[in-house]
Amino acid sequence: MTILDNPAAVDADTYLDRARTAATVIEAEANAIEEAATITTPVFEALSEAGLFWALVPKQYGGAGLDIVTTFKIIQEISRADGSTGWAFMANACSTGVAVGFMDPVGAEEIFGGELKGITAGMIVPTGRGVRVDGGFRIDGRFQFASGSAHASWIGVGFVVHDENGEPVIDDDGQPDCRIAFVPRDQVEFLGNWDVMGMVGTGSYDYQVADCFAADRFTMKTFSTTPTQPEPVYELGLLGIGVGGHAPVALGLAERALQEIAGILETKVRPGYDGVVGDSDVFRLEFGRREALFRAAQAYVYEVYGDAEATAARGETITAEQRARMRQTATWAQEVAGDVVMFAHRWAGSATVRNPSALGRCVRDAAVATQHALIDRMTIAEAAADILPAYRRAR
Repeated sequence: MTILDNPAAVDADTYLDRARTAATVIEAEANAIEEAATITTPVFEALSEAGLFWALVPKQYGGAGLDIVTTFKIIQEISRADGSTGWAFMANACSTGVAVGFMDPVGAEEIFGGELKGITAGMIVPTGRGVRVDGGFRIDGRFQFASGSAHASWIGVGFVVHDENGEPVIDDDGQPDCRIAFVPRDQVEFLGNWDVMGMVGTGSYDYQVADCFAADRFTMKTFSTTPTQPEPVYELGLLGIGVGGHAPVALGLAERALQEIAGILETKVRPGYDGVVGDSDVFRLEFGRREALFRAAQAYVYEVYGDAEATAARGETITAEQRARMRQTATWAQEVAGDVVMFAHRWAGSATVRNPSALGRCVRDAAVATQHALIDRMTIAEAAADILPAYRRAR
């Protein structure tokens, strides 16, 4: 794989332009992506040659070294082109950001610093089992939802450390010692079975490892709050980066749904309407409301994440309220996207029923995206606990 130019000399706007160029390839390949259940070779080449997979990798390793808002805008543009590709790309780019930001720098240099830079994917929730051995861990486990794994070179496996008696090791906080390891893909057995109604092209396969060795330099604490790299973006934390990436995927789906319904109803006629449906006041009222919701969600996502990274860049600690707002907006963006996409679906009539249909894919993709455990509605309730005090103090 090749990265164009010298990444250190490329600015954020250029990477955004590259994302728009890649989007044209993705749109042309969208049907093939769904048929293959993973991104196709032309799409992989477009993303890798543009250096987009390494958006959150520091420039010292030859990555783009981008801020979180620019990275999210790239994810949104890729998701606008195709939801499955956006989701898989998000999984790759964000897990790569987590890996490089919290792994031992020696391991990060080895995976990301060479000419052939690693791409990560995989489930990092600690469902596996690892035992300490000399220089690392021996890991067993079965995992799900390895989005973007078909083209990933390093696969994440989450595990709980166990002792020689098979008992979980308890850390200094009184909790099980949970870790994440990234292992070469040739040590992983992929189990397939990705047959779903939406996000079909994400390649989110099940996989397993058996007595797999992971060196210490390729591991990290699952709930680490201390980055190993100095860039302020990593102060957002594992959840800030990993969960936050779902928001721009939702924004991309909503944006595409609005584009599609605007085009579909430009010429569509139905009984009961004077002229084309798109000229009716009823449609324009509903469109105006949904477009405002989309714009509000987009602005809020970028405001919240940009503000948190700016706080870290000033050398200040990101507050509990800021972290709560990151969780809040990641989930809220999904709710807005679901509403916007279903609005477009209801007005489109049969245009989403017949395959292939870009809006039909948006409908199916949004239906699946909103079911992710990390953006459950309860996350907004939990976030409110740290948002409410500021309102109470303001009385």
